[in-house]
This record gives sequence, C-alpha cells and structure tokens, in this order.
Amino acid sequence: MENQMSKTRKLIGWVIAGLITALLLFSAMGKFMMPEMAESFTKWGLGDWRTIIAIGEIISALLFLLPKTNIFGSFLLSAHIGGAIVVHMSNGEPFMFQSIVLILIWVTAFVRNPELLSKFK
Repeated sequence: MENQMSKTRKLIGWVIAGLITALLLFSAMGKFMMPEMAESFTKWGLGDWRTIIAIGEIISALLFLLPKTNIFGSFLLSAHIGGAIVVHMSNGEPFMFQSIVLILIWVTAFVRNPELLSKFK
C-alpha cells in the first residue's frame, strides 16, 4: 500500500511541477516577445533587466522540473516569485496570482521531497 502511495505522490508531484514549469516558460517567453511586458518592466524601473530575468526564470523552471535539482529550482523560483510579489506590491498592483504560484511551488517541493517535512516533526 505504501508503494502505491509513493507512485501517486510521484505522479502528483510531476503533474504540478509540469504545470508550474509550463506557466513559467510561457511567462519567460512573454518577457522576450510581448511589447506590453516591456512597457511594464520599464514602468517598474526594470526595463534593462527583462532579458536577464527571463533567462533566470527559464533556468529556475528547468531546475524545478528535473528530479535531481528540483529543490534548488524550488529555492530559486521562491526568490523569483518573491521578487515579483514585491514589485507588484510596491507599485500598488494585484499580487494574488504570484502568491498562489509561490504556494504551489512550495507544495510541490514538499510533495516531491517528503524528507523536508520530516524536519518539522
């Protein structure tokens, strides 16, 4: 029975990680190709950093997806999404979506790395 739960847990981890990775890759591509995003980044004072932020997002998302590096990806994405939350908050913009994504990243990290939870027992 425990082995079946492990398979279910793995599947859930892969599905959520895949969806989050797809979302972040789509977001990164938008930073490269959508002119309205360039306007937002310029308004926030980050116009020159848009490409670097997108590359960091892609690298972090791929690290998050891969099993051997998913914990590093989780930490990097936490910092990335945390930064997005701060930028939106400081400009008086909604940040609920970014907060939900951050929560999903951590839920996925705990699902894929059960040893993280053992530290709290």
